[in-house]
Amino acid sequence: MNRIEGRVKVTGLATYAAEYPVEGLVHAFPVQSQIAKGRIRQVDAAQALAMPGVLAVLSSEDPPELAADASGELALFQSREVAYRGQLVAAVVADTLDNARAAAAAVRVGYDPDDHDVSLRADHPGLYKPDTVNPGLPTDTEKGDVEAGLAAAATVVEVTYATPVLHNNPMEPHAAIACWDDEGRLLVYDTAQGTTWSRDILARVLGLPADRVRVVSRHVGGGFGSKGTPRPQAVLAALAARAVGRPVKAVLTRQQMFDVTGYRTPTIQRLRLGADAEGRLTALEHVAYEQSSTLEEFAEQTATPTRIMYATPALRTAHRLVRLDVATPSWMRAPGEAPGMYALESAMDELAYAAGMDPIELRVVNEPDTEPHSGLPYSSRDLVGCLREGARRFEWERRDPRPGVRRDGEWLVGTGVAASTYPARRRPSRARAVRREDGDYLVQVAAADIGTGARTALTTIAAGALGVDPEQVHVELGDSDLPAAPVAGGSMGTASWGSAVVRACEELKSDGREGVADTTEEIEGDAQFARHAFGAQFAEVRVSSVTGEVRVSRLLGVFAAGHIIDPQLARSQFIGGMTMGMGMALMEETLTDEEFGGFLRRDLAQYHVPACADVRDVEAVWLDERDVELNPMGSKGIGEIGIVGTAAAIGNAVFHATGHRLRELPITPAKILMSRF
Repeated sequence: MNRIEGRVKVTGLATYAAEYPVEGLVHAFPVQSQIAKGRIRQVDAAQALAMPGVLAVLSSEDPPELAADASGELALFQSREVAYRGQLVAAVVADTLDNARAAAAAVRVGYDPDDHDVSLRADHPGLYKPDTVNPGLPTDTEKGDVEAGLAAAATVVEVTYATPVLHNNPMEPHAAIACWDDEGRLLVYDTAQGTTWSRDILARVLGLPADRVRVVSRHVGGGFGSKGTPRPQAVLAALAARAVGRPVKAVLTRQQMFDVTGYRTPTIQRLRLGADAEGRLTALEHVAYEQSSTLEEFAEQTATPTRIMYATPALRTAHRLVRLDVATPSWMRAPGEAPGMYALESAMDELAYAAGMDPIELRVVNEPDTEPHSGLPYSSRDLVGCLREGARRFEWERRDPRPGVRRDGEWLVGTGVAASTYPARRRPSRARAVRREDGDYLVQVAAADIGTGARTALTTIAAGALGVDPEQVHVELGDSDLPAAPVAGGSMGTASWGSAVVRACEELKSDGREGVADTTEEIEGDAQFARHAFGAQFAEVRVSSVTGEVRVSRLLGVFAAGHIIDPQLARSQFIGGMTMGMGMALMEETLTDEEFGGFLRRDLAQYHVPACADVRDVEAVWLDERDVELNPMGSKGIGEIGIVGTAAAIGNAVFHATGHRLRELPITPAKILMSRF
């Protein structure tokens, strides 16, 4: 089936947050801090207020009213304290965007700067153990005796891997239009990955009942986690609209997005692995060091995938966090799993070479019967099937296992493999299905389509549940006034919304006119299983012995992700994730300015992302996996697992090509040349 919204997107008729036609609209433009830490002495807005078209200047000189418990990145202009360079410290509202931007440049902010600290390091004295890691998981876990397991091992690998700051960079910038009606109800057109959650958060920040806020987000041009919660532009638009009594639009520039819309924390990860003479793990330890801001604690779950991957009698995982003078990190596609599995799967590759084993066979002999951390049975797990099928398609048996020996002129050629995993979650959701007078069906749920094809998938699910042609089903989403639904994130959107849609359609078939559903009790009654999707990524790379350039000539992903609802959408999601993983491996990196704070490489001219020409051959396939324990569709989330193993597969292929192991991403030509291969 073609995408439901395909026509409106390619003809330009799809309306995104900044594009809604609102009468009397004016514009807000932020002023950002020029110091990394300190205090605002004063905000002089006199020159800005005298400029053409300027309606107001918002700042901490006259803090706008917010809830007393509003905190973190959304508590705009409530304090004179500066937490990081680039933080919003004021904003100008004017009749046009050009006038607002010009006036923002005229606002004079005086500071009393203080010494700042923006550097993550594994020996930082401020490191501590957070209570939990995202999303409420145990910070540390331990079973067995790791030290004894390492001492008894025939082969031991002790390695440290590092990943840099990464930025989400969706195509659509973060934008919001806020309108207050005469009764004090707020309507926000926002770039939201979940309108229900965004409504609740905005209401809490603004000190309003949730029923007095409506968030509309019918089309979203990508988010990758950065639009999972409201960002400052939504609060800014609401405050500015209240201040001037007119609808206000706030659109962040690409550079501003780098500062205030979240990012993936850098990590330093230390791993110790021991294996016996047959390659079976005797001990595995994974410790991750990360950063957060002084405004909010965000602890990414970097070491958690290690808890579910391989059988071992001794397993320890831990996370340590330091609060620095930086912006607050947040979700980025597969938070935790992407950097954590990069380190684990790279270390497993090192263990395979050290033990003289094939990297696939090492993983196979360490296949667990139950989840290593919890002991729960898996609802389904076919990692071995993914590895075997990938090996067949990639012609793995023809691979010379010796590193640094295959050459084509100046090019060194290598292949690598890595496993991937992602939790198969679902959350409570509501939905409504009605039979219209014309005989068609209307399905309503406050889901979000962030470019993944949610409308199409939900149409397919509803049509199947009703037993009708998909052309008879019309899905309405992207509005917080619709039945409440969880965020499009954590690869749980389709599973969560789809469960509610199926139940509503089942009730409609019984009732004949309308069906409503709330899956809260159903999900609370789910049997106890370890629920995860699994996959295996294979990469072939060519490394120039002259320039150090790395070219990815082939990528293959094989996945076991439950029932695939729409093959075309699934292939797109898998390939998109793998492409993003290639960017993580080879080019994506945001540098921190040690001297002045803030980030360097703050636009797409300097922060490089993959283009079509960067991979010549990319293929995604999947196994037919039937898992009746998951949800009515038997599906697992697929939006994130594609990125998870890709960086490690490419890094492992670079080692196979060159014979030198690079343990810090991204793998750039300069690092290749410095390895003296």
